[in-house]
Amino acid sequence: MKAPPRIKQTFRIPADLSRDLADYARRRRVAQGDVVQAALASHLSPDGADHLEAALARRLDRMSRQIDRLERHVMISNETIALFVRFWLTAVPPLPDTAQAAAQAKGRERFEGFVETLGRRLAKGRSFADEILRDVPAETEADED
Repeated sequence: MKAPPRIKQTFRIPADLSRDLADYARRRRVAQGDVVQAALASHLSPDGADHLEAALARRLDRMSRQIDRLERHVMISNETIALFVRFWLTAVPPLPDTAQAAAQAKGRERFEGFVETLGRRLAKGRSFADEILRDVPAETEADED
């Protein structure tokens, strides 16, 4: 099969674009002319806009799902903190002034242990939100939607 005739064209492009073209062609081990030909064909293709729109839609869908997951994790975190604070305020009586210093020292010690435990969990890639989602039955999630 005979290749279609080729016509020589001469264009001037900015130096930085010329360097980018040369680098790209070298990395891909193709001729610069082939890169330019493919780029022009893609740009002039009537369905090029459709491909771009589809790629953009896929990317936006993925980002939307990521935002939904983030929103759910933030909601779980907020509810966890609110529930803890409510429980703590109702279950822990105020301390007399004479016990404040000892309680503060013990509180600092316990907080340091908490921070160490949190650091180990985060280093292992474990998260409380993932545990909650794993423990909640799937039917409950489907009922809420």
